[in-house]
Amino acid sequence: MNELEQFRKTFFEECEELLQRFEQLALDLSPGPIDREVMGEIFRSVHSIKAGAGAFGFHRLVAFSHDFETFLDQARQDGATLTPSDPALIVQAGDILADLVACARQGDDAPEGHETQMLTRIQDRLGRETSEAADVEAAEIKAAPRDFCVRFKPFASLYDCANEPQLLLRALEGLGACRITPVLDDIPTLDDISGEGGHLSWTIELRGVETEDAIREIFEFVEDECELTITALETDADVPQNDTPARVSAIETGSAPDVSPERSLSTPQSVNRGQVTSIRVDLDRIDRLVDMVGELVIAQSMALESISQELGIGNIRHLQNLEDLALRTRQLQEGVMAVRMQPLKALFSRFPRVVRDLSGKLGKSVELVLEGEATEVDKTIIEELSDPLTHMIRNCIDHGLEDPSARVAAGKPEQGTIRLTAEQRNGRILIRVSDDGRGLDPDKVLAKAVEKGLVSPDEELGSDDIENLIFMPGFSTASSVSDVSGRGVGMDVVRSNIHKLGGRVSVESRVGKGTSFTLALPLTLAVLDGMLVKAAGEKYVLPLSAIIETVCPEPGQLREVPGGGQVLAVRGEVIRLVPVDQVLGQNHENPDTHQRGLVVICETEMGRKTGLVVDELLGQQQVVIKSLETNYRRISGVAGTAILGDGRVRLILDIDGIAAIDTTRSETEEFARSA
Repeated sequence: MNELEQFRKTFFEECEELLQRFEQLALDLSPGPIDREVMGEIFRSVHSIKAGAGAFGFHRLVAFSHDFETFLDQARQDGATLTPSDPALIVQAGDILADLVACARQGDDAPEGHETQMLTRIQDRLGRETSEAADVEAAEIKAAPRDFCVRFKPFASLYDCANEPQLLLRALEGLGACRITPVLDDIPTLDDISGEGGHLSWTIELRGVETEDAIREIFEFVEDECELTITALETDADVPQNDTPARVSAIETGSAPDVSPERSLSTPQSVNRGQVTSIRVDLDRIDRLVDMVGELVIAQSMALESISQELGIGNIRHLQNLEDLALRTRQLQEGVMAVRMQPLKALFSRFPRVVRDLSGKLGKSVELVLEGEATEVDKTIIEELSDPLTHMIRNCIDHGLEDPSARVAAGKPEQGTIRLTAEQRNGRILIRVSDDGRGLDPDKVLAKAVEKGLVSPDEELGSDDIENLIFMPGFSTASSVSDVSGRGVGMDVVRSNIHKLGGRVSVESRVGKGTSFTLALPLTLAVLDGMLVKAAGEKYVLPLSAIIETVCPEPGQLREVPGGGQVLAVRGEVIRLVPVDQVLGQNHENPDTHQRGLVVICETEMGRKTGLVVDELLGQQQVVIKSLETNYRRISGVAGTAILGDGRVRLILDIDGIAAIDTTRSETEEFARSA
């Protein structure tokens, strides 16, 4: 990738962040007196996009941004207020801005006239008089070029951000006749010089410059990283003299960048500068690093196991060194994995706009409540959650929430509420989307499923089975097809996408009270702290975070269940037992061995307890997760695979999947059907 392409990529990444922040702030605007700080931040977002777009020659993006920022600049003045139509105008103009950025990023031209209507609305809002006055002022400024003296002293933080003063000085040459003189007075002696300080500075004499703003535009991206003083000159005597020989730059003709005459000209003379605390790294690089560290962990585990068998107690120092190596490797792995973890805030921030637009289209009043935005999840998982959550929120607004009149008749507030929450539990992330609407009517759901031929009319289904019918392909309760719903593909897509991530989706509903969808997903797709167990001669890995305790049951604690199966009574609590060897189709030499074995009591994602019957605990171990679905196919009760120190591939058990398998069937029926 060449240098220019790298700069372009960085520009579009910054645009994405700026547009995201713009939308967050714009959605909270309301008619009336404005908050100058909020409006100022919205203005700076648009202005920063315009400045970068001008550097890369995206002329349509620059033209639209210029008119848009002119309106925003007027709106942020003292005493300004927003009319009832202004908030919607700002949000919709932001959409056009995002469209133009997306087209520029893809190297395509936006449809002809895509922004014309919005520009007309903005110009009408500004008023023809304002535009004419601005044209007169710009013409006057352009007709009277002036001379300036610029003092430019970079701070150390400017160099830390990989900015080059030389490029800024070259850009000044395009504004007019230019003479650059280095200032050497501030350079310390060789003994006192520090590699971390910014010691160089320059005095630049510029002749025939159209506006002071043209100079400030060049320093816009580094204005917080330097000391900048711009002085208008009347005579040659105004130029600061310096005994240092001057470097006279070659004069190049060029036009000044697009400017905003209303821009404030004040620049702080001295500001506390912090150090750079973050960098951008391609996700592909991080993925390769995670894979390499994973392979390192596997190699270290295999080496540790083989060497440990050869060393006796007399080699205690060597054993300690091996354990220290294992500890350092684990810390390295955890550090690399932390790089991939990101808070859900960036994902959740997209949905206020979804709720606002759809509720307006459907004529419903909806409040969106967000909780758990700081919960961190693997970056790969976050990217795959946008579409499923959008489908679920749209489903809640369209199908779940009643019309305002129906809510009032039912004794509910006219405004409906949708909650989007996230939390960590048992090493997994739980994301819930719930509403306080009408809930699912089991009779209506079942009747629709029968009508569409998804289930047989004489098939007996429990309440949970009926609720899960909404995830079947082709199911929809909508009476007609619209651009919001009715085709029966949304919830099926949700379940399919969540399964691809190694998760599951469930639904709970109460008629008249509302519906709650729960997504259960792994925190990361790479590593797992596990407990190694043995059942019927095979080794398996259980997620350590799901284990509550291990029990050696006494005969009096076991109870037979009518129809087959056993439960365990522990401290007044009855826990269903699931023999691991039976549900995975393993033939045990002694069918009654599990009665004398161990019961590992685990907690499912929904808080229920299940006892997994195994023969032996082999110890705790961190393993690298390998997808079984990618390399083979999805199997019920199996979350993935891991390569252990002996080089063998072992199954990582899915606690909820194992607990859901019907143990009253034959030993191999369920597992064979999955595999």
